[in-house]
Amino acid sequence: MKGFATGIRLPAALALAVALGAAPAHAQQAAPAPAMVLDRAQLERRLTSVEVLLHSSSASRQVETSGEPRALELRHRARALYQQATQAFEAGDGARTSALLAEASARMFEAVRMAAPDQVTAAKQRGDFDARLESVKALHEAHKRIIAEKPGVPGSVEASEAVGKLVLESERLAGAGSIGPARATLDRAYLIAKAAVSSMRAGDTLVRSLTFANKKEEYDYEVDRNDTHRMLIRVLVQEKQRAQSAEQALQANLAQAAELRGRAEAAAATGDHAGAVALLEESTRALIRAIRGAGIYIPG
Repeated sequence: MKGFATGIRLPAALALAVALGAAPAHAQQAAPAPAMVLDRAQLERRLTSVEVLLHSSSASRQVETSGEPRALELRHRARALYQQATQAFEAGDGARTSALLAEASARMFEAVRMAAPDQVTAAKQRGDFDARLESVKALHEAHKRIIAEKPGVPGSVEASEAVGKLVLESERLAGAGSIGPARATLDRAYLIAKAAVSSMRAGDTLVRSLTFANKKEEYDYEVDRNDTHRMLIRVLVQEKQRAQSAEQALQANLAQAAELRGRAEAAAATGDHAGAVALLEESTRALIRAIRGAGIYIPG
């Protein structure tokens, strides 16, 4: 039968990819130069593999359930090409059969990629969560070591316990597939741990282990510490309603913290970094009072 006497050539990588149901890297490009000779029996197996890919594979189900119009249209085009390949095979045109099967596979792979953006995003979110989880756990361990070095600091144990509970909750949520809420819970744990560590390192002998080259460097450190507490209070403020008296106390502390932060920045702008550090420390203490009033007892 014509088309089989001289042999048909098919890219080996593409044939293997279709057999395994995976997309080769070059699926969207033109087929490369022939690499292997296929007889009629091999082409029959190739037809079967592509038929599975287009109609009953997990890839086809993914396209179907995605509901993505462009992906569905690409799969429709792939199936039409497959029908043409079947007709070419029955007519004995092996070269056309091979070319049409390659084109059908390429269109199907495009459809699968187009149907999978949510899966790609989910994988990235999970990766980001895992990375953040490791950071929080490391910070939590550092906090525990500081507690051991400085036992009896008010609020230190409470903060550590709060972080531990939030980490466990975030892992539970992530295990249930709720990555968004899990990340929000983990971010809260991170801010509490970071605020607790920075507060415990400030104001007494332990801070002397933090060697600053100059007051400008110490000022930068205090800015970061102040920013951490500001971010934490923003998270806490959004979480629940408070009694009017508690809300008034919260806003008073926030106003004082903001006023002191502004004065610190003004002092730093004139080169008075020593004065700016003192003002920032006062600002951070006001934020700590606000955080405690919002229900998180952290050291400071």
